[in-house]
Amino acid sequence: MKRREFLAAIAAGVVCPVVVRAQQEPMPLIGFLSSRSPDESKPHLAGFLRGLGAFGFADGKTVKIDYRWANGRYDQLRKLASELVAINPSIIVAAGGAPSARAAKSVTRSIPITFVAGDSVSEGIVSSLNQPGDNLTGVDLMSGELTGKRLELLSQLLPAGGAIGFLTNTKGVQSSLRSEDFKLAAAGIGREAIIGGASTDTEIEAAFASLVEKRAAGLVVENDPFFDSQRNRLIQLTAQHSIPAIYHIREFPVAGGLMSYGANLVDAYNQMGVQAGRILKGAHINDLPVIRPTKFELALNLSTAKKLRLAIPPPVLAIADELID
Repeated sequence: MKRREFLAAIAAGVVCPVVVRAQQEPMPLIGFLSSRSPDESKPHLAGFLRGLGAFGFADGKTVKIDYRWANGRYDQLRKLASELVAINPSIIVAAGGAPSARAAKSVTRSIPITFVAGDSVSEGIVSSLNQPGDNLTGVDLMSGELTGKRLELLSQLLPAGGAIGFLTNTKGVQSSLRSEDFKLAAAGIGREAIIGGASTDTEIEAAFASLVEKRAAGLVVENDPFFDSQRNRLIQLTAQHSIPAIYHIREFPVAGGLMSYGANLVDAYNQMGVQAGRILKGAHINDLPVIRPTKFELALNLSTAKKLRLAIPPPVLAIADELID
């Protein structure tokens, strides 16, 4: 054998196993399902990708992500989840709350699912936080437990005795339960509760008309992905009718709403990305408990408070994590 042929044979022996190995180890595939829209999810998606990146996974480089967006149409989620199962991803990420998680859970019991949801146990997503069971884990935002706290914070900005409204998504699994919790919390601080339900644009308009008619002094908006997708409309209506309102995430006061109290949603999505990264690195999903946030943030928009002629009490200012001017 000639020297040139010999060297070529050695090179082929070195290169070929690498090629075979690359063929045997394809890029991991993530199915990303969201009840939201891509535009209003940009900061949250960025948080998720940062968490995933901590384990060396970058979309389009070391992992492929196939996205499905419901754009607030919950009735499309199961179909979109089935589409993702059909491409056989390594993991399904259910973003945008309980509707996405339930849709993903309904179409597969074998593909690992990680989620961000408001009340994962009471909404029937997992059996417990420490031992979620089946093929799910995620981040639980404790939304229902914080409804009373939001009511308490808003009340401190309002004249005593006035009625306060609660806007709930009538198609949400927890709508009636959260409404009852709100009524009890309102009674506990001597306030009348006004319950308004909405799951469409038209119903939002009708709910606000009812709040105005019943002279609601303020409004607590339920933590629900549908209302997140209607953020600008809700802020516009509260401004139009001069109704002080509190929401669950800082994105609302940043966009012009009055105030918010809850977990940092970008951080929650980051934690979900970390969970997804661990699973792709070989962690078994049954070994990953559902995570709950340890820090909650109060954000206040001072310009909006001024427009509403509200004075922020010093005790509330003192505990605010973010003041937006």
